[in-house]
Amino acid sequence: MDIRSLTRTEAECRATLLTVERYDVEVDLTGLSDGPEVRCVSTVTFSCHEPGASTFVDCAAEVRSATLNGDPLTPPGDGRIPLPALAGHNVLRVESVQADTATGEGVHRATDPADGEVYVWMSFEPDEARYVWACFDQPDLKAPHAFTVTAPSAWTVTSNAGDPHVEELGPKARRWTFPDTPPLSTYNTVINAGPFHEIRRETDGHDLGLYARRSLAPVLDRDADEIFTLTRQGLAFYGEAFAMPFPQRKYDQVFVPEFGGAMENYGCVTWSDGFLRRATPTPAESELLAKVLLHEMAHMWFGNIVTMRWWDDLWLNEAFAEFACNWAAERATRYTDAWASHLADDKLKAYLSDQGPVSHPIHQPIHDVAQAASIFDNITYPKGASVLQQLMTYVGEDNFRAGMAAYFARHAWGSATLQDLIDALSKSGGRDLDTWRAAWLATAGTDRFALERDGDAVTLVAAGTPRPQVLAVGAYGRKGEALARTALVRVEVTQPRTPLTGLPSDADILLINDEDLTFATTRPDPATRDAFFRTAAHLPTAISRGVATATVWDMLTTGEATAAEAGRCITAVLAAETADAVIEPCLTLAADIAELWAPDSERPGLTAAVADTCRRLAADSGRRRVALRGLARTATHPDDLVWLREQAGDDVDLRWRVLAREAEFGGDVSSEAAHLLERDPDPDAWVRALTVRAALPDPAAKAEVWQKLAVDRAVPVNSVRQVAAAFWRPAQDALLTPYTQRYLELIPHLHRGGMIPAMVFASSLFSPHAVDSAYIEQAQRLSREATPVVRNNLLERSDAVSRMLRSRTTKS
Repeated sequence: MDIRSLTRTEAECRATLLTVERYDVEVDLTGLSDGPEVRCVSTVTFSCHEPGASTFVDCAAEVRSATLNGDPLTPPGDGRIPLPALAGHNVLRVESVQADTATGEGVHRATDPADGEVYVWMSFEPDEARYVWACFDQPDLKAPHAFTVTAPSAWTVTSNAGDPHVEELGPKARRWTFPDTPPLSTYNTVINAGPFHEIRRETDGHDLGLYARRSLAPVLDRDADEIFTLTRQGLAFYGEAFAMPFPQRKYDQVFVPEFGGAMENYGCVTWSDGFLRRATPTPAESELLAKVLLHEMAHMWFGNIVTMRWWDDLWLNEAFAEFACNWAAERATRYTDAWASHLADDKLKAYLSDQGPVSHPIHQPIHDVAQAASIFDNITYPKGASVLQQLMTYVGEDNFRAGMAAYFARHAWGSATLQDLIDALSKSGGRDLDTWRAAWLATAGTDRFALERDGDAVTLVAAGTPRPQVLAVGAYGRKGEALARTALVRVEVTQPRTPLTGLPSDADILLINDEDLTFATTRPDPATRDAFFRTAAHLPTAISRGVATATVWDMLTTGEATAAEAGRCITAVLAAETADAVIEPCLTLAADIAELWAPDSERPGLTAAVADTCRRLAADSGRRRVALRGLARTATHPDDLVWLREQAGDDVDLRWRVLAREAEFGGDVSSEAAHLLERDPDPDAWVRALTVRAALPDPAAKAEVWQKLAVDRAVPVNSVRQVAAAFWRPAQDALLTPYTQRYLELIPHLHRGGMIPAMVFASSLFSPHAVDSAYIEQAQRLSREATPVVRNNLLERSDAVSRMLRSRTTKS
């Protein structure tokens, strides 16, 4: 069946014509205990404002029967059931079956390899509810949902609303009847089920629940206190910041296997259980869990309570949630370096994306949902979050909070647009935001700033016409071996040239965008460029070092700095970094530069420098775990690997990492990997063993891994990047070249399975090695026929690899 994508015009016509009163959905999961089928009966009650008119309902599952007001309907051929001759008041009843629960959209059946238990999850963004039951699958047709779920008797069922009534249906099944949800978009609803391990806690009037598969019960138990604390802190912060407490008593978080990322279903967030780290989490991993938790929680307001009217306002959901998670983490939790780690990781990705072939305005017209799936990206998320941070700086935090409170009060349980938000913030801030809106939200690209010095006069100079924004320039002078800030000048930029007053003439370093208040790239002035690279590590704070690192990274990606310059600078920053959660992304960046950006002749030296830094950092007990992991990636000498083995002891995670590095060097690790697989309590340890095999410079190993990874898709989507990174190793070009061609053959099929798999496979299977500019051009040509989400991810990845290739030809 050729499934059509809903267009904006179709959605607007349907929203004008209909009011959906409610959904009553009966879901039978009993067939999933030993088979693939989910059976549903969806009853939709709705009114039509033009009786006699026609429309359609979405259903991409197999339709067994469908009636409208008691009259039979024609089965769909394109994922749509025609609804002719509508009455003023209508009742639609559709019985459907979805049997593709292994690789299809909307619903997934996973079997735990540890004990054979089955777990089921559903995830519907952007328009995948239609693959499970019949619905009007667009964001602005919100309605209450009442779910009745029949499941095997040993299973627990979770959904959006409240406490279900549970009744026995004999020895093998139970029926779970959930109360009505508030008015929700179809993509905000959920059903998860399985023999879960469950932990509950009462806090501040909320009933909080955590769920995971039974084989991960010890890990969930270990992390439960932290997750409950973060949940309590987040609910309190957002309730106060938005002047609207979360209105439901129950708030569940369900960790499931074979899931990508996390999904903000109202009152019942679904997570990949990859976030339940099998080894003790590093500071960066703990902070990531906190930020994802706060991101999904922010969606309770941005997306669930108030929903975008159409997908061109996706940023109202995702950018706000990404902004809010950093804001809340710094203000309400122990993760007070959240914005610094945002700068060190996701914001760097956004700078690169915004200067590449898939750059787009944060807010842009979206023709259909297929196009919408392509903008869940670095522009919508980290750039959008940084732009909102700038907006809060621009209007002032008190005014920002007041505007948010007014926005939620006016639009709760309905849908809204960009203009609705701008109106609320303009009124609260007392300033016209139309120019700001056009410059920041309707215009693609990144501003760039530099400084001009003329005697004691200093001028901030934009490359082109800058957006209206507030930023700061910091002056730093030497204080022994360190740099200390001697002045900070904050200015509002409205013109290409902005005079700066108050900066000392004897400053050793002038840092543009100090405090990271805006989204803009910067350049040191030519006279201090080399000193800037040498002294970035001496800056006094994680944010100031991060701003300098962002400048160096951007200069590398644009060809204005060599890999050796950038690598030495960032490795020095790594050695000096004091913020625990920033060390890991900084280490990753330094290792990436050595592995992916350096010429072959310079790679060993840069890699060895990172390895030496890791070995020194390992002496600090607070950084030991991160440093040893970094050394396992960058070890270049046999002595390093011997020393790592001595340090690993019973650390199973570190032993897997060391084995992968030894495998890359051609070591015979098969026997040890098999032994470690037997010892590892992780139910997904087979993926670690496959990762080790992926790194081997062996034709049979490469063939086996490619089959499982790319053809069979046997690797859980949350582990694909890990296995692919081990597969595409430097100095293995002869082995890898055939698989670069096989990637091209896969392009027409990369979209299968829905948005998240399409994103992951399109980017991860694009090799950074064994390719050249002709290959990249061929891949880009082939992408023209791919779905939008595949095309954009391929183009973004190919642009990054093209920049890497250029850097590899530039020697220091």
